[in-house]
Amino acid sequence: MKGLIPAAGLGLLCATVAFPQEPRPSPSPAPPPEEDQMVKRSETVVVTASKVETTLINAPATMSVISGDTIVDAPAQNFGDLLRSVPGMNVTQTSARDFNITSRQATGTLTNSQLVLLDGRSIYLDFFGLVLWDFVPQNPADIKQIEVVRGPASAVWGANALTGVINIITKTPREAQGYGATLTGGLFGRSVGSRADEGTGKSAGGNFTVARAPNDTLAWRLSAGYFYSDSYSRPQGQVPRIPNPVDPSVTVGGGSYPPDREVLGGYQNEGTKQPKADLRVDQEFSNGGRMTYQGGYSGTTGIVHTGIGPFDIQSGSYLTYGKLQYAKGALKIAGFGNFVDCDAPNELARAPDGSPVVLGFKTQTYDFEVGHSTVVGGKHLLSYGGNARRNNFDITIAPNGKDRSEFGAYLQEEYFVDRFRLSGGLRVDKFGNLDDPFFSPRVSLMFKPLVNHSFRVSYNRAFRAPSLINNFLEQEILAPRTIDLRPLGPLLPAPLRPFVASPFLLVVNNVGRTDLKAQSLTAYEFAYTGSVGNTTLGFAVYQNDMDDDINFTNLTTLPLAVALANGLTFYSAANPARVVTTGGQPLTFPPVLMGVLAAVPPQFGGPILLPSVASTYLNFGPLRQRGVELSLEHQFTSNVSGYVNYSYQNTPKALDPDADQLRYPLTEINLPAKNRFNAGVSASARRFVANAQVSFVDKAFWQDVLNPDFAGFTDRYTLVNATVGAKWADGKVVTSLKGTNLLNKTVQQHIYGDILKIGVIGEVRVFVK
Repeated sequence: MKGLIPAAGLGLLCATVAFPQEPRPSPSPAPPPEEDQMVKRSETVVVTASKVETTLINAPATMSVISGDTIVDAPAQNFGDLLRSVPGMNVTQTSARDFNITSRQATGTLTNSQLVLLDGRSIYLDFFGLVLWDFVPQNPADIKQIEVVRGPASAVWGANALTGVINIITKTPREAQGYGATLTGGLFGRSVGSRADEGTGKSAGGNFTVARAPNDTLAWRLSAGYFYSDSYSRPQGQVPRIPNPVDPSVTVGGGSYPPDREVLGGYQNEGTKQPKADLRVDQEFSNGGRMTYQGGYSGTTGIVHTGIGPFDIQSGSYLTYGKLQYAKGALKIAGFGNFVDCDAPNELARAPDGSPVVLGFKTQTYDFEVGHSTVVGGKHLLSYGGNARRNNFDITIAPNGKDRSEFGAYLQEEYFVDRFRLSGGLRVDKFGNLDDPFFSPRVSLMFKPLVNHSFRVSYNRAFRAPSLINNFLEQEILAPRTIDLRPLGPLLPAPLRPFVASPFLLVVNNVGRTDLKAQSLTAYEFAYTGSVGNTTLGFAVYQNDMDDDINFTNLTTLPLAVALANGLTFYSAANPARVVTTGGQPLTFPPVLMGVLAAVPPQFGGPILLPSVASTYLNFGPLRQRGVELSLEHQFTSNVSGYVNYSYQNTPKALDPDADQLRYPLTEINLPAKNRFNAGVSASARRFVANAQVSFVDKAFWQDVLNPDFAGFTDRYTLVNATVGAKWADGKVVTSLKGTNLLNKTVQQHIYGDILKIGVIGEVRVFVK
């Protein structure tokens, strides 16, 4: 893929501060234009690894970069399609608008361990830490590059950079002056599943951008867009019933997928509508500084999948933001505000009165950050800074959580001597919901036998603080499983028999915990990056030890003694059970019936205990994950490039916990795809553009579902994607066809996710300077 630079690129330190350069070979005659372009492409400058500019080969973390050319030419139809080709990245798409991305671990629903930034502004939703990717308010043509840190990065970025960072960096208005517009429209297959009788689905979208620099002081850019998609097909039928591959003594699966229509036990799948707008103004000062003023709006609708079923984000839900930033050299002072207002009823989970559980979230996030770097003694590059963050919350399912303050500061040093580079850093963060500060250290030692070859060993520790939902969830729901006590009727006194005369759903409470610890990840890595001619090679082997993992847990699946010690409670005579019969009648059991149920002898299936608190968030003991990543990119000519990469992840292993920890339950572990393979080739000439990609993903096992009845495997799959296009009017107009899953395979990327079939869109892109 043209512009996808794996593991690390090439080049020398290119910081905004003056720093001594490495020795370079003796000057040689200027290369031909084509060769020169290849060198420039390989010496990609990045900032995300350490918040200062450096080249990929010198970055203290394993990184990949997707260039702007790749973004507009690739057959990707969303950020998930685009990032799937990065080694180590796990992408699962579950609906027309919902997908989740993490690196180096299984990627389930509601992922909240991967930090996502837009020009350094975090875009995760603070009440839980998840990312709604359709809230990225950016026209793809305005993106300069996407930097991906594959591995923990809390030493610089703080919380939520647990498994890595994705930083979307846009072009400045002065870099992209002109008028641009992109129109897309296409079809996607729905020949199987719930929509098989409704024909193909449709999608359409449009973006426009105008960027001008009327003088040397001001430059501005206005962009806006809209995207629409019909819903995908839902899987139907029954989840295969199988022994749990993590714990063969337990059987999972057997549940039936809900009907795709508004009937009892079903819901109508939804597509998505996404309006967006963004305005940026840059003001240049005579002292070399720049002030940036920016604001934007994004709206969305559609399905987001969770462990308690799918939520349907309603029309009128939005994120708005404003940002101010001053930058001069290595100094950066920035402040932003994110404002979210969304309503999303659950399609399956019901409140005790039978109405849908509604997740309403209004949040106000204010963040202020300062960062700087300087050279000391000619051999030490010091980077330092910090931030303060304030959140105000109004969350329907966490009514007792109102606000939170966060503070962080970091210091890192990069020491350069001969062929060695030593990078060390430490960040400290204090969250209002944690008693103690959290320290995130990073140490990286690099050896460069030659300018274009580097070996690196690193140690890294990152964290994720408990979210507002983790701490303050308070939501009563009707348990998803029907309880049938009719066989006990003849054994009960006549006055009590009506209460068990029909099956019922039990009212249970899901709660958060304010005593949760921060989740941490300790990572060890060995990596190599090198360049031979026009070929860039990358290799990384890592070990990630997750500790105190914050997991939403069904307590009834744990051993009884463990569950009781961690919040499982039962209805009793003093607190009688509340139920709703399958006919919709609400009942409260008489205290005497609760006593009778608790006294039922074992030969009749007793004692019968009905849980009142069934699920909560718990910290679990250590979980180890290991993997290997290999990558190769070759530049055939200045216009043609290719890449291939392979990622291996082993089966996660629960380690022995400390005395005060719970062993990681086998019934809570997702198994990632062990093998992933990506390959591609791209070409861009004066009159045409072409791009072809193949992605293979091994089978995976999922347990982050409504209940164990829906746990199960997804089959391995291969995606073949391609773009073919023509350039007109000296490249000002590009018309292309972009196809995904061209072999029309039936692909389900999560056991509860939608079905993906072939998709083809036509695109017209115009840009006039």
